[in-house]
Amino acid sequence: MTNVRIGVMYDRDWLPEGLPGFAREVEALGVDDLWVVEDLGWNGGVSAAAIALGATERLRVGIGIAPAPLRSPALLAMELATLARVFPGRLVAGIGHGVQEWMASVGVAAKSPLALLEETITSVRALLRGEKVELEGREVHLDGVQLVHPATEPPPVVAGVVRPRSLELSGRAADGTLLAEGNGPDDLADIRASIRKGGAGADHSLTVYAYCSVGDDAEQVARTLRPAVEGQAGWLGRPPEQVFTVSGRAAEAAESLRALGAAGADTVVLRIYGPEPVRQLGAVLDALAR
Repeated sequence: MTNVRIGVMYDRDWLPEGLPGFAREVEALGVDDLWVVEDLGWNGGVSAAAIALGATERLRVGIGIAPAPLRSPALLAMELATLARVFPGRLVAGIGHGVQEWMASVGVAAKSPLALLEETITSVRALLRGEKVELEGREVHLDGVQLVHPATEPPPVVAGVVRPRSLELSGRAADGTLLAEGNGPDDLADIRASIRKGGAGADHSLTVYAYCSVGDDAEQVARTLRPAVEGQAGWLGRPPEQVFTVSGRAAEAAESLRALGAAGADTVVLRIYGPEPVRQLGAVLDALAR
C-alpha cells in the first residue's frame, strides 16, 4: 500500500457517543491510527483516547493535542502512564501551545509559551520513564515528583507546533512533530530543517494532518472543503490555493497522500469532511492498495 502510516481524525464536531463505533469501523478497514482532538469546549483528549483504545484491539490512538497551559505535567503524565500500561504500544501523546485566546479565556495563558511547552514535554517524558523530576523552570515547578506506576513502554510524546522556533523546540525536546492541516509536500523540507536545527535525529517522527474529501464531483468536493480551507489559509498566512488537501477522486487523494510520504511524512492523518467519512476513508485505502 504505502510505507506511510495512515490515520484518521475523529473530528471534534462529531458526537462523543459515536467514537466507539467509529473506532471499530476504521480499525476493521485496516487503518493504522485514530487521532482524537482536545480543543477548549469540545472533548477531553485523554478521555477520548481511553474510549477509542478500549473499543479496539490493535489501533494506535493519538492525542492531538493536549494544550500545555491546561494540563499539569504531573497529572498529564499520570493519565498517559495509565493508558500506556493498559494499552502498551498503542498511544501517542501530542502536546502543544494551545490557542492563546482560548488559554487566556480560562486564565491559564503562559507568560512564555515556548518555555511552558518545552518544560512540559521534557518533564512528562521523564515522568513516563519513571524518573524523579526536580524542575524549577520558568513555567513548570516540580519538586521531586515521581510516578508510582510509570509507563512500561513509554509512548512517544510529540509536539503539535507550527512556527519555526516551536519546530526547533520540538526537535530539541520531543519524540516527534505533529503538523496542522494545510501543510503539503513543498512545506516539509523547510519544516524538517527547522526540526533538525533543534537537534532532532533520524528517529524523530513527522505526523501531518490533512483535510480530506473524496468524491467524483470536483466542484462538490471543493465546496465541502472551502470553509475549512479558507479558515486555515488565514491562520497559516497563505492563500487558500496553497492549503494542501488530500481530496478529489479516490485515486487523486491517494496520490496526494503518497506525495506527503515521499516528502518525509511518517504518518498522515485524514480529517474527513462530507457524508459517510468511513466510506470515504475506505475509498482512499482501496486506491492506495491498487
